[in-house]
Amino acid sequence: MTTPRPIRFVHQGQLKAVSGLPPTTTVLQYLREHARCAGTKEGCAEGDCGACTVLVGELDAEGKTVELRNVNACIQFLPMLDGKALLTVEDLGGSADLNPVQQALVDCHGSQCGFCTPGFAMTMQAIYERHQAAGTRPERQELADDIAGNLCRCTGYRPILDAGERMFEAPARVLDREPIAQALRTLRDDPSLHYEAPSRTGAPQRVFAPRSVDELAALREAMPQARLVAGATDVGLWVNKQQRELGDVILTGRVDELRRIDAGPDGALRIGAAASLEDAWAALTARVPALRELWLRFASPPVRHAGTLGGNIANGSPIGDGAPALIALGARIALRRGASRRVLPLEDFYLDYMKNALEPGEFVEALEVPALRAGTRLRGYKLAKRYDSDISAVCAVLSLRLEDGVAREARFAFGGMAAIVKRAAKTEAAVNGRAWDEAAALAAAQALREDFTPMTDLRASAAYRERAAANLIRRFWLETRANAPLAAESASVWQAINLQRSVA
Repeated sequence: MTTPRPIRFVHQGQLKAVSGLPPTTTVLQYLREHARCAGTKEGCAEGDCGACTVLVGELDAEGKTVELRNVNACIQFLPMLDGKALLTVEDLGGSADLNPVQQALVDCHGSQCGFCTPGFAMTMQAIYERHQAAGTRPERQELADDIAGNLCRCTGYRPILDAGERMFEAPARVLDREPIAQALRTLRDDPSLHYEAPSRTGAPQRVFAPRSVDELAALREAMPQARLVAGATDVGLWVNKQQRELGDVILTGRVDELRRIDAGPDGALRIGAAASLEDAWAALTARVPALRELWLRFASPPVRHAGTLGGNIANGSPIGDGAPALIALGARIALRRGASRRVLPLEDFYLDYMKNALEPGEFVEALEVPALRAGTRLRGYKLAKRYDSDISAVCAVLSLRLEDGVAREARFAFGGMAAIVKRAAKTEAAVNGRAWDEAAALAAAQALREDFTPMTDLRASAAYRERAAANLIRRFWLETRANAPLAAESASVWQAINLQRSVA
């Protein structure tokens, strides 16, 4: 194993070297308690409110410039910053020299109590930088989608969205990334991170961040009991909310091979297990536009920037939204242990509640998604109490191929209906090989009762889940029937509201 060393990253224009702090110290704790940067606030400590939003910068693949993404500092562990740059609200500008984002928030009265404002400013800075680099301006709805991970409890979002539009009217003033890039280039020569320090309870704890998939495979095989951590968007809550000890940790986020998304000549996708949720969903949606709404409603942008699709799949939550989409697409999961590899259909990976087919020392290497066959109809539906950034009560991704009006290859995957995400086998059988008409949709809805016995919990009752899931099958038929199919936006509450406004 490598020699232990400090965590090294760029902050406030300087190279920082941190040692001695517990490995599960969050970036937020470091900022407020050790770096004395109190502009970043703590709200929920679980990645929901966005008060702690910061920007994390990494060199692009060519090492030429710095890519910035907004993430939640409260669920990012400090070792995850190794080799990266950290920017906070203190980096934007002082009271005597506000930058366009800050000035727009002032001019549009986008702040009252001010607690959430630093987080909004950081998210808006990320938006500003992205669009200035591309020479574009976001539509108001795009701004709303981008700030979905930041909550305001007193101002309301209208003046904040006004500020998001106003910030592009001032003379352009982007962050100077070249000094950051130069500093990050010096960190590329550092060896893979091996960090050791007492845990929060005083027990010895080690963190490893391998740089290659072979190094990761060797570490995982040698340390099968170590905790694999990708984006910590779930594991971070174990520490913050449940006060759990993680033991030794292996981070996957520095393995470039696992962050790649490759398209095959046949249109298939291979999504590395450490590719971010944002990048993975963008690639999926580019090929299957019907998944776009599911993408936008899958957590918030800061969570999607930090979390990974591979981690979401490996976690195996029965209410996760990634698995239904991938199972409906016929995805396979690539597993590795040492030098050995195997591939399974994703639906075979889940065995029981929070139990999967991983063997000791094995890890998820990639997700393989085949191209859709001609004639395939697919829709993704999410039902939740809140539209943005909420956990599904029911998630359904329904796919079938139509051949001369006959349903073939139905793949109906549901989350929230059982102890695991799974296909509705009897429901699929009820439609396969028969004309795709209203009678087939009704038969499928009835068969659904034989596939699932949903439970009642805080998100929904069993009766609601059963009825809503059956209704989604009917909606799927309405949107894919041969005669006068219903446009997807016709069932959108937002489209209905906009229509009412236009009529008024």
